[in-house]
Order: sequence, then structure tokens, then C-alpha cells
Amino acid sequence: MQNVVPALRVTDYARSKAFYTDGLGFAVEGEHRFAPHLPVFATVIRDGLTLYLTEHTGDCKVGALVHLYVPDVDAWYDEFVRRGVPVEEAPNETIEGLRDMTVRDPDGNALRICTNLNA
Repeated sequence: MQNVVPALRVTDYARSKAFYTDGLGFAVEGEHRFAPHLPVFATVIRDGLTLYLTEHTGDCKVGALVHLYVPDVDAWYDEFVRRGVPVEEAPNETIEGLRDMTVRDPDGNALRICTNLNA
């Protein structure tokens, strides 16, 4: 169970939505705007993971680093390669007992996708 939901600042929701859904395989769970011309706050989900994507400048800054723990980082890597997602750092063991890879979204937010090898 995920106990914390990270909010990632995005500057172009349409571009980010395509990246997270078409590229990374997340689904949009919900989108909210106070009015049609105002910034969006969205929830995307995949495999029990939830992320918030926000265009609101006061929520957070661009350039976050988020660690997402998944059962098999190599399977995610293979999927991303098939989808044409640029992977900044392919899966490797950077810390003892942890295998991870890094992907950056269009705004530069880093997603470090990790598998705990000791779990």
C-alpha cells in the first residue's frame, strides 16, 4: 500500500498526460479544474501507484525526484523500451539490495523506479 502520494509539477498537461499514459502506462483516475481555462490537477495510477500531476505553480516546483517501488524493474524497463520511452539510466544495482532505473518526464521530473532485491 502506498502511504505517500507525490505531486509533480507539469507545465503542459496535455504533453505530460501523453507521457504518463502512452509512455509509462499510467491511467488517468481524475482531472480537476476550477474553470476550463485554469490549470489542471490530475491523478494518474498504475499497479497500485498513484501520482498527482499539477499545473498549479503554487503546489510545487518542477524538477522533483520520486522513487517508485515495483516488483520487477526489468519488466518495466522492457515495456518502456517497447513504447519508445527514453530511459536515462537503465536498470542496475546502485545501492546494495536495490535495482533501479531513472526516467525523466517532459518537465525534467525524475522517476527512479526501484525493485528491492531483498524483499
